[in-house]
Order: sequence, then structure tokens, then C-alpha cells
Amino acid sequence: MRHLRKEKKLGRSPSHRKALLSALVSGLIERKRITTTLAKAKLARMSAEKLVTKGKKGTLAAKKLIISELTNMDVVRKFYADIVPQFAARSGGYTRIIKIGRRRSDGSEMALVEWVGIAIPERKKKVEKKPAK
Repeated sequence: MRHLRKEKKLGRSPSHRKALLSALVSGLIERKRITTTLAKAKLARMSAEKLVTKGKKGTLAAKKLIISELTNMDVVRKFYADIVPQFAARSGGYTRIIKIGRRRSDGSEMALVEWVGIAIPERKKKVEKKPAK
């Protein structure tokens, strides 16, 4: 029985699941918004909010835990420079999930995960090439 077990398995091995969550949270830190399935979004939100809570402590142990979770030092630096100071006065609810409908190919429920109160950077538009004369 799974009494008091929160984490979903997502049909993956533990190491694959850990790598997936690390990649999702790293993407959320870098891009400020990610699009994924609803089940993955819920796990990513839970993991990201726990990381922000640990990051706000600022202790050496908390920093080591965050480094072990994210594994990419550039992402960790960006996390401490951009994300943690934004939520210094906030006591929880750092992310939001927005449902965006079903994926066309397999019907999976899709969702956006984004930080609350942090502006999303605009993506660069592709420059159209002029036709050759």
C-alpha cells in the first residue's frame, strides 16, 4: 500500500525520474516558463517550490542540496541570482500551473508551469528571409 506516498512514478525508474525532474526544474529556472504534461507539471511544481524554500534559508547545507538536485552550476547561480531574491518576502506558492488543453497526437493533458510574479522574457522572432531576385 502507498500510505503517505506523494511522489508519482510516471512509469520511469528512480534515476530516470530524478533526471527528468532536474531537467524540468532547470528549464523552469532558465526560461521562467515550461510546457509539459499535467502529471509532470505537478511534480515539477512540487520540486521547484521545495528548492525555493531551501534556497531562502541560505545555509551551506541548503546550497549543497540544491547543487545536488540541479547539477548544473550555471542554473544554480541563476537560481540564486534571479529566483530566490524575488521570493524573499513570499511564504509559499512560488509557481502556478495553467492548463492549456490536450496534446493533439496522444490526447495528453498539457500545462504551463511558470513562476508567480516574475516576468517572462520575450522570445526572439525569426527574421523572414527576403526572396532572391
